[in-house]
Amino acid sequence: MRVVLGLLLLLLGLCGSGAQGEGGGLDEVGAVEESSEQTTKQTTPDIWAEVRALRDMVVELKVELRNMEARVKDSESQVNELKTELILTKVKVELLQRENSVQATQLISLETRLTATESKTSDLEKQNADLQTRLSTSESELLVSKSRIDQLERENEVQATQLISLGTRLTATESKTSDLEKQNAALQTRLSTSESELLVTKSRIDQLERESEVQATQLISLETRLTATESKTSDLEKQNADLQTRLSTSESELLVTKSRIDQLERENAVQATQLISLGTRLTATESKTSDLEKQNADLQTRLSTSESELLVTKSRIDQLERESEDLQTRLSISESELLVSKSRIDQLERENAEKPKVVFYTALTNSGQVGPYNADITLKYSKVFTNIGNAYNPATGFFTAPATGVYYLQFTVFGHNTNAMGLQVYKNNQSIMHNGDLQQDGGSEYLTNSLVLKLIAGDKIHLVLPSGYSLFDNAGHHSTFSGALLFPM
Repeated sequence: MRVVLGLLLLLLGLCGSGAQGEGGGLDEVGAVEESSEQTTKQTTPDIWAEVRALRDMVVELKVELRNMEARVKDSESQVNELKTELILTKVKVELLQRENSVQATQLISLETRLTATESKTSDLEKQNADLQTRLSTSESELLVSKSRIDQLERENEVQATQLISLGTRLTATESKTSDLEKQNAALQTRLSTSESELLVTKSRIDQLERESEVQATQLISLETRLTATESKTSDLEKQNADLQTRLSTSESELLVTKSRIDQLERENAVQATQLISLGTRLTATESKTSDLEKQNADLQTRLSTSESELLVTKSRIDQLERESEDLQTRLSISESELLVSKSRIDQLERENAEKPKVVFYTALTNSGQVGPYNADITLKYSKVFTNIGNAYNPATGFFTAPATGVYYLQFTVFGHNTNAMGLQVYKNNQSIMHNGDLQQDGGSEYLTNSLVLKLIAGDKIHLVLPSGYSLFDNAGHHSTFSGALLFPM
């Protein structure tokens, strides 16, 4: 490639040197130079244009690869965000498990307190049996205590109403717990399809469901026991009604009964306090259940969002994979084209290296006027400025083609104070061109012409001054002869 560029620069330099003449000959030399440049451009392949196109293609591929890497990094960041949300989901599930454990503890405590209440009810039954035997002799003062017993009955009815309300609230709590179980099951199903890592979370949720079912069974048992307690209380009310008729004759032991009634009032107050505490705790449980419902709703919303983002991410990853495959295909094609281009460049460089390099540029003499003579003479251009390939012999004036190919030849003659100037071009001692000019006033004039010849190796070219013609040349290099190999054949 450097050799070809050097050759072009030398041709331009040679053509430029031929333009250093005077006056009217400059226009003709410029025209010949333009013709030479156009011929050179038409015969030399535009290798650099192909190299620049390949370089631009490689740059575009690099830019596309950078964009693809940026998109892959964005996908990785989205996947990391999904993993973070999954970890947060695990933490929230653990919090729900701990809260369920606390609720189980509270239910156990409630069961213990209900057992104590049943025990106290049994004691009351025994005490009532004792009172029945003792009231057989205390019916006289029972009328006075009837109003007090009515009041106690009303309080028992209020307590029964509270117990019924408590049972209703417990039933609502069980319903909400069942709904939570269903929601947890639904969340478990959806989470199992989003990530394989949620299998452990699924087993924990199953455990929570079993615990919730046990708690539901315990609540049903508690409700049954509360119903039994209400039935026993109703029986006690009937027994108290019977005792009221008999207390009309039991005034003697009424004082003892009053003290026992006071004790029952205190116990009822304690039970009322306990019921209030139980109601408070149930309210707190309902609040926690509501919070769990909100958290489950938030989890469901976030899970839906995560699933949507996961679908988008999967779609984006598929698109990136398709784009990567397209880029890889284009890169393979570009690499193949680059290899072909490199092969062509190497071939062209080898061909340029193997081509013979022939360029010469000469001027005639420094002696001034040459001719006229009585016979034709061979012009020997003795001032050699360029002679690459040594194809021109200044001693004989002959140019010998070293290789078969197409050659470009050019000559310029200058006439000064002469009537006739000109020359003939010979190929292998055969005239192939005659150029001349007759001047009546004997002034000065330039004449330039060029040839493109196909020469066989060994063909000879020389210039001849015809008889009666003259030329002029001095240190200004007015009369020149030059040539170059355009391309071998």
